[in-house]
Amino acid sequence: MTAPRIRLAAMALAALATSAAHAQFEARTVRVSSGVTKGHPISFGITKMTQCAADKSGGKLKLRTYYDGALGNDTTASQQVRTGSLDMVLTSTAPLVGAIPQLAVFDLPFLFANEREADQVLDGKVGQSFEPRFEEAGLVNLAYWENGFRNVTNSKRPVTRWEDLQGVKMRVMQNKVFLDTFSALGSNPTPLAFSEVYSALETRTVDGQENPVALIENMKFYEVQKYLSLTRHAYSPLAVLFSKKQFDKLSPQEQGVMRECAVAGREESRRVGREQDATVIASLKKQGMQVNEVSPAELQRMRDKVKDVYQAQAKLVGEDIVNEVHAELQRIRAAAK
Repeated sequence: MTAPRIRLAAMALAALATSAAHAQFEARTVRVSSGVTKGHPISFGITKMTQCAADKSGGKLKLRTYYDGALGNDTTASQQVRTGSLDMVLTSTAPLVGAIPQLAVFDLPFLFANEREADQVLDGKVGQSFEPRFEEAGLVNLAYWENGFRNVTNSKRPVTRWEDLQGVKMRVMQNKVFLDTFSALGSNPTPLAFSEVYSALETRTVDGQENPVALIENMKFYEVQKYLSLTRHAYSPLAVLFSKKQFDKLSPQEQGVMRECAVAGREESRRVGREQDATVIASLKKQGMQVNEVSPAELQRMRDKVKDVYQAQAKLVGEDIVNEVHAELQRIRAAAK
């Protein structure tokens, strides 16, 4: 057989193999809920995941994302995913602690020193150990993405030490760790759904809030907040959740593609978010926000102030889980020296 015929035969075999692989997929549309708007780093990850799923399924597996919390806030959408009335939701882990209390370990203040630590813990054995707990709650976590490190904004004053939070009415997530953390730091924490935050800040129902900088810009909080203090007081993981009831209906090939493409989306989302951080802070300054760093000494004073939160949460989350996370962090930090 001549070389051209060999190449044609190889191409024909490859096409047959691709066609056979695509035959393992049914034409289906997966409905996805996200609380962010287009342009947020998470939306880049969603785009990557969507294209990946389409490519690997021959266009049969389509993801249709509803942004801006159009299908409900994170708590509402997560509940729909648990019951199977919605296929997927991308949500911070914090609103899930009512169903999976152990996830609160990731909300502990000043747990991670940097993104590298967070990646290794969440993508490694510790993060994987939560899979049975997700499934018990009717969920399948395809991958951990990120919202990023959280920072404080308010309309009263820059926060350069924990005392500056005294008397500040802070919106926090509906999560006991955040309530206890900001109570310990002297503020008046007020739990509100994310969809209510902008209007609460605008009407001065609350004085401030805390979120990663990308979300502060994405939601235009700079319009209703004057001060941004880079406290990096907590890291916010994002769970990419599929309804277990619906996931079990997928073929093994479809399940594999959803997991693979969620990881591809994770890498894209993290890349974009981390590359944009400095640009976002500069943009917030241009929008009129006063941005300040917090000195290492004052951050340590904040850590000291919230030590009781660790002790209280260890009893609720489980001392074994808290110890497991700390042991893994010690291993990571020792290896980095």
